[in-house]
Amino acid sequence: MSQSKRKGIYLLPNLLTTAGLFSGFFAVVSSMNGRFEAAAVAIFVAMIFDGLDGRVARMTNTQSDFGAEYDSMADMVSFGMAPALVAYNWGLSGMGKLGWLAAFIYVAGAALRLARFNTQVGIADKRFFQGLASPSAAALVSGLVWVGVEYGANGDDYGLVVAFITSAAGLLMVSNFKYNSFKEVNWHGKVPFVAILIILMVFVIVATEPALVLFIVFALYALAGPINTFRTVDKMTLDDVVGDHEEADADFNEDSEDETSRKRTDKQE
Repeated sequence: MSQSKRKGIYLLPNLLTTAGLFSGFFAVVSSMNGRFEAAAVAIFVAMIFDGLDGRVARMTNTQSDFGAEYDSMADMVSFGMAPALVAYNWGLSGMGKLGWLAAFIYVAGAALRLARFNTQVGIADKRFFQGLASPSAAALVSGLVWVGVEYGANGDDYGLVVAFITSAAGLLMVSNFKYNSFKEVNWHGKVPFVAILIILMVFVIVATEPALVLFIVFALYALAGPINTFRTVDKMTLDDVVGDHEEADADFNEDSEDETSRKRTDKQE
């Protein structure tokens, strides 16, 4: 008699996803208690765990449909709800309707971005992201809060700036701007010795002013999408900015059951 396959979930990758989810939840609680620096740092910690869980799953051959779906749910908390609430509690709560609308634009943008990404797995060009990735948008918003706290700024005094950056990050997530994914980088190849020195210098620079440096890096990355798009198209149209796009029609593709399962497995890439 054949023994039935044992049911369960893989521990290690889902443990890392849970750690990222906890970091996002911790960011929300910290912002509610007025600990905005800890909240911003927690979102960056969630980014680290988010980058690890998929890679660990592939290295250990423990990919699963459950892990892919769980990762998406955790991303919505850590990179959707958490940054919006941190920004709202720091600099948007005193703006009334405008404040919570800016926060909601970000949350809605993150939800739409994740939903679109999940439907495009196996279809879109892996060299680029269509729209700003939610972890990068979260880093932009939380980096702004971190810089403000680091330099003693009162968030209520800069409410318009916080509202603009928060809502802009949400809109960039649902845009059609192309962002480099850096998935084509050969991490197993050899590099010149000077590359190690450059990496060391980068660590030193980040360590001196982590809040400011990280915010500038992700702000420049957010601007790189529109710049890349303007450079690669001859004539800018509405479809190049937002709306239906050739790569965004995955909802209307009739995929087989096996193809859908394969896409879900690949989502953690």
